[in-house]
Amino acid sequence: MLAKLTAFNNRLIPGRSLDEQMDNTFILAQQLGFDALVYDYSPVPIDLNGALITPSLLQLRNTPADWHALWCSEGFYQIDPVQHLALSSVSPFVWSYEAKTETALQKIIDPCHAPVSSYLHERQLTCGVSVPIHLPKGGFASLTGLRTGKARTVLKDAQHTLADFSLITHALQEAAYPLFSKEVRAYPHIRLTKRERECLKWAAEGLTAAEIATQLSRSLAVVTLHLASAMHKLGAKNRVQAVVRATHYRLLED
Repeated sequence: MLAKLTAFNNRLIPGRSLDEQMDNTFILAQQLGFDALVYDYSPVPIDLNGALITPSLLQLRNTPADWHALWCSEGFYQIDPVQHLALSSVSPFVWSYEAKTETALQKIIDPCHAPVSSYLHERQLTCGVSVPIHLPKGGFASLTGLRTGKARTVLKDAQHTLADFSLITHALQEAAYPLFSKEVRAYPHIRLTKRERECLKWAAEGLTAAEIATQLSRSLAVVTLHLASAMHKLGAKNRVQAVVRATHYRLLED
């Protein structure tokens, strides 16, 4: 297994861009019998209500042309049962949308997932393997390989490739993560200014607005304005809630 991991790393590390890394990963995945590839990364995978957040990064190989728009703009990501299963799993898993098969997906799928299920059935991409990666500080990534063909045969073959596909996934993550921009690694839907972040960081330490003003050598009025602006962006009712929400969305990290 160590030899395989070394081979995967040697294939992926030389890539000079994320696109190259994905191209190399897809070549390896094709050798295992996969027809399409989906990689996603989210610095914060769920919002405060427990709903899936559209990933900061979605890389596709050989998927239908409308996949990115549907998953990122039309809400398919939020109702994709494979994504929900990946987020709640720590181990790689085989899945199928075919009703007569027995995979973990059959235990969670319900009518709300119908748009995704119908889409994949129409394109004969009903089986696959997914590898979840739970990152430090709450980040999340996953790699999914999709296959066409008869479910029973595909699932049997996919089960045999599970270990190798998992190694490929982790090799990709190791090679790709250093290439992510600061914007990709940050929660994209709320932007705090440098001063707003500073004020919230000090508020998280228990300082009052007056004490923050002293710490930053700013007037109380300016600090109060920064805190109020941050609260508004975060939809918070008070400073405590603002700190909790900013922490959840990893907005106070350097």
